[in-house]
Amino acid sequence: METVIDDKAEAAMRGLPVPAGAHAGAAPHLRRAGWPFIVIYGMAYTGLWMALLPPILLGLAMRVRVIAPAHATGSLSLVVGVGALMALFGNPFFGRLSDRTTSRFGMRRPWLVVGALGGAAGLAMIATAASVPQLLLGWCVTQLACNAQLAALAAILADQIPASQRGTVSGIVNISLPLGMTGGTFLVEALADSTLAMFLVPAAIALAAALLLAWVLPDHRLAAARRPRYGWREFLGSFWINPLRFPDFSWAWSSRFLLYAGVSLLMTYQEFYLIGQLGCAPAEVPRRIFLSTLVQSCAVAVSSVLGGGLSDALGRRKVFVSGAALLYALALLAIAFAASYPWFLAAMALAGVAQGVYLAADLALVTDVLPERETHAARNLGIFNIASVLPQSLMPAIAPGILSASGGSYAVLFVVAAILVALGAWAILPVRGVR
Repeated sequence: METVIDDKAEAAMRGLPVPAGAHAGAAPHLRRAGWPFIVIYGMAYTGLWMALLPPILLGLAMRVRVIAPAHATGSLSLVVGVGALMALFGNPFFGRLSDRTTSRFGMRRPWLVVGALGGAAGLAMIATAASVPQLLLGWCVTQLACNAQLAALAAILADQIPASQRGTVSGIVNISLPLGMTGGTFLVEALADSTLAMFLVPAAIALAAALLLAWVLPDHRLAAARRPRYGWREFLGSFWINPLRFPDFSWAWSSRFLLYAGVSLLMTYQEFYLIGQLGCAPAEVPRRIFLSTLVQSCAVAVSSVLGGGLSDALGRRKVFVSGAALLYALALLAIAFAASYPWFLAAMALAGVAQGVYLAADLALVTDVLPERETHAARNLGIFNIASVLPQSLMPAIAPGILSASGGSYAVLFVVAAILVALGAWAILPVRGVR
């Protein structure tokens, strides 16, 4: 198909969103997106999460235990933490570049394709790594590439989806996270006998989905004359928005950061928690993590669609975001004091319900209050994504100290996580730009 669809009748007939202008700043009025486009958009997100999340949940820990079994916990914290710093830098940086891209292929399409290709290369490096430094390099490449793709995907929501559909589409997009997490974890377990296939099969699926979205995307073209200037001031501005000038965005950012502080602790230390607190045999951990991920994912899928749709119908965001954060904090407390694996599964289901509602309403909320949406959507959504990735770097660095001070108690670790998430529920209340 053509790089940019200019024929509005053709676009509507094919179920695609109709671009309202030749560049992002020329689209103040967006028509409703068709379901074919929404489904393909969700598939691209699913492929990305399928490639990116299983290494965090399981793959990196498995590789570390093979490469450096004597220092597995510290090595995992190093790899995850430094990789998260790459994501912290990469998402807003590539978002800024996406906002300035004048390619004849559009603003977002090049980064979808390049990001998916780079992610596959990084995962191949992880699969073949023979030392912790090689593993670290592969994970850094993966994080940079996947966050270039993620920056483009996030900007498409602001570019192509009108406000009246954002809660619903956000809910559908958020199904992609549990689907990708479950599918990817299943592949890791099913392909456990082949390290290369374990990482490259999800990468191939992610690449195929990204190419499909790139094919149907009615991307905006930015004229070279309209490209924003870019110098050191703009580079540094890629990582910061003035909280005094845009307080609603800042409060939403703070709430997301606090929620993901709890999420990152649960995701990073779930394997060690199952072994150390619940007494699971290491050989059983992949199957048990797959089962817990499946339970959580089903809960996320249902609650995300229902929560996002209800948020649109009622025209309210804050009550869903705050209430869901409190529910997630309760789930973390239940995990902290779980006495058995079935108890843990029930708590993971509760966490899934909370996470689905939170992400659907929160993504719609931040898109509604996004500063300078017409000219800097990808950059500002990249800055918002820092709230999701920064905890992945900070919390693995802090967690060993908490574990050391508590005598290795994962219960204490998850109580701390619950307190942080509860503070995230409070942080959304001062937002004034939405109900």
